[in-house]
Amino acid sequence: MLRIYDKLNKSLKPNKVFQGQLFSTGLRHSSIQQQQDIEPVEKKSPSEEFRQKRVRFNIKAENIQGRPLYLDAQATTPLDPRVLDAMLPYLTNFYGNPHSRTHAYGWESERAVEKAREQVALLIGADPKEIIFTSGATESNNIAVKGVARFYGTKKKHVITTQTEHKCVLDSCRALENEGFRVTYLPVEPNGIIDMQKMEKALTPDTTLVSVMTVNNEIGVKQPVAEIGKLCRSKKVFFHTDAAQAVGKIPINVNDMNIDLMSISGHKIYGPKGVGALYVRRRPRVRLEPVQSGGGQERGLRSGTVPAPLAVGLGSAAELAQQEMEYDSKWIDFLSKRLLDRLTKALPQVIRNGDPEQTYNGCLNLSFAYVEGESLLMALKDVALSSGSACTSASLEPSYVLRAIGADEDLAHSSIRFGIGRFTTIEEVDYTADKCIKHVERLREMSPLWEMVQEGIDLKSIQWSQH
Repeated sequence: MLRIYDKLNKSLKPNKVFQGQLFSTGLRHSSIQQQQDIEPVEKKSPSEEFRQKRVRFNIKAENIQGRPLYLDAQATTPLDPRVLDAMLPYLTNFYGNPHSRTHAYGWESERAVEKAREQVALLIGADPKEIIFTSGATESNNIAVKGVARFYGTKKKHVITTQTEHKCVLDSCRALENEGFRVTYLPVEPNGIIDMQKMEKALTPDTTLVSVMTVNNEIGVKQPVAEIGKLCRSKKVFFHTDAAQAVGKIPINVNDMNIDLMSISGHKIYGPKGVGALYVRRRPRVRLEPVQSGGGQERGLRSGTVPAPLAVGLGSAAELAQQEMEYDSKWIDFLSKRLLDRLTKALPQVIRNGDPEQTYNGCLNLSFAYVEGESLLMALKDVALSSGSACTSASLEPSYVLRAIGADEDLAHSSIRFGIGRFTTIEEVDYTADKCIKHVERLREMSPLWEMVQEGIDLKSIQWSQH
């Protein structure tokens, strides 16, 4: 075995070693592409050809130095260094409780928290008094969905949402069903967007709340939030949107869009983890029943000490997002198109999941036909990617979002989500595309289904026997 390894090492050519700066955080990544000198042979058996392909594509021989490239911006984003600079004083010297009203330590922290509240409000066109700090979008969604439904539960018992919402919204709705509420889970069209006519038909005099995500966390489609808000306002129904994947990335104005409640997450906009916000409209007033009891902080809607350093981080991230939104959008659109073009030109049968126009391009969800998504993720071990939501990544079941848009189970299993962000580089995108092309070709060569398709066999016409 050692002799084979030595012989393989000798066959590696120095000019085939790629080593370079791949992304802005300074982490280095190297990949050794091996090339084996093969003597010209008149005729090769199929097994010999296959063995040569295996040697050429052997992922065990790839050497990774440092950490993988990061292309999973929908799961989380890196903390912007400027946000960290804003937070540091409140992690060290200014450590007072912002609710302590009797001394300077508390006053300092309170001023910082109120400034952060203003920064978040400015990003979405709201009044600072309408911003409630939470631990993240999951808590914000729980407070909004459960809080509104329970407060108005004596008069109205109907809630509407969609089948492609984040799991925390769906689970909150199921909890309400156990309390006697009726919930309508609207289907989406094959492009991932809801049909407004179906939405209007679902509304009844008993409907108290509609909850629809602004940008989907798995396929990136943008729902017609302004149209939904206008419809809900005309029917006097409260409208909540989970905007964790949208705030700071696309322009949002809660007044223009008639949004009554909106959930925000800090770590999706290059801020710290563990902090988020809930926008709650004051005019016309939205009433909520608090989910947790305590000291009555945050207008009595979310008891508990507001973590001043995290709130400052969220405020700083919101301010930066507002300043750089246009530039970030153009950069991310450019990189997304570059990645998609490179993959679709080199590989046949690459399917984009979700509407190609009404979408946030930083979330690119692709299915590679006849390739198992988990196998591709394992092969791309030097790139941090995912096959769907980080909140459901432990499950081996195909994505419920892809099933909701009508994707075949085999295509749902073959999907990869590419998350492009503010700090993603051209080199990272090109490297990821080239590696993806290489391993998709390798996995397809190993697939008997791909071979049958190449021979012109319609797989759907085959009647598979069970043993």
